[in-house]
Amino acid sequence: MRVAFLGNNEFSRIVLDRLIKSGHFVVCVVASPDKEVGRGKKVVKSDFKNYVDSKKIPLLSFKNVSKDGEEAIRSFMPDVLVTASFGQILRENILNLAPYGVINVHASLLPKYRGSAPVNYAIINGERETGVTIMQTALSLDSGDIILSKSLDILEDENALELTNRLAYLGGEALVEALDKMESGDFTLTKQDESLATTYKKLDKNMSYINFDKSVKEIKNFVRALIPWPIARVKYNGGDILVYESKSYNNDENIDLSSFHNGDIVEASSKKGLVVKCRDGLVRLSKIQIAGGKVLEDKAFLNGRKLEIKTNLMLGESK
Repeated sequence: MRVAFLGNNEFSRIVLDRLIKSGHFVVCVVASPDKEVGRGKKVVKSDFKNYVDSKKIPLLSFKNVSKDGEEAIRSFMPDVLVTASFGQILRENILNLAPYGVINVHASLLPKYRGSAPVNYAIINGERETGVTIMQTALSLDSGDIILSKSLDILEDENALELTNRLAYLGGEALVEALDKMESGDFTLTKQDESLATTYKKLDKNMSYINFDKSVKEIKNFVRALIPWPIARVKYNGGDILVYESKSYNNDENIDLSSFHNGDIVEASSKKGLVVKCRDGLVRLSKIQIAGGKVLEDKAFLNGRKLEIKTNLMLGESK
């Protein structure tokens, strides 16, 4: 099939790479404009676009593909459009542009986890399994008919970046299988059960503060779910400490926790690390960073740096 591919990031690149290696022909790739970075507001070409250029595939770029991209894409005469982590809402003119319409590679087992952050919320919610869904794109968010799904187990210590990459490889395989089925006519479309649908809000920095009223397990899930962005964090001394890893901490010393509140620092030393009280015991913030600093193991971070015991990391102040 002649495929117009729409994507923007590493997930997109992995899926596209598998598509290129299949028997289907990628006629063009569509991406969003590059962003300005740094103080100088310099526009830097994305890794995804550099990859497309290396494959010598025609590359189009639109801030609003539904408004500005219809005729340019149509000129390549695609049989189908494929989106994978594209991030733009497509209007009816684009959905109806090609004979087979638009299909999407979505990183969840729909109808669960519709929206822009399915991998993150699956980890936050402690799911044991997730997967990818190849679906026909409809006007309503992630509500189109399902062509096929593939599942995989979520590993215990896997963060969102690692899981996303594994899902991208699975998504590439699923996409090629779906295109093969569509080309042969040997496929069925399955309606989504709306009663099972779940949708979560977009990630942002305001939701990245750790709630120590949660359990050790819930905190661990939250921390690994927010990698590589926006990164879990706590409040301390008027600023934030970013948290890249957390672990359970056994209270072998039988510390009396009766005077500690959830969120209070219980231990802070280069020998024991940064230990905080939470709902069901103690959690160690084992890999952390302050603004402008390196990501360090908590014990190395606390070598020569003092954090006050009983400072509450949800409030950012001592009680």
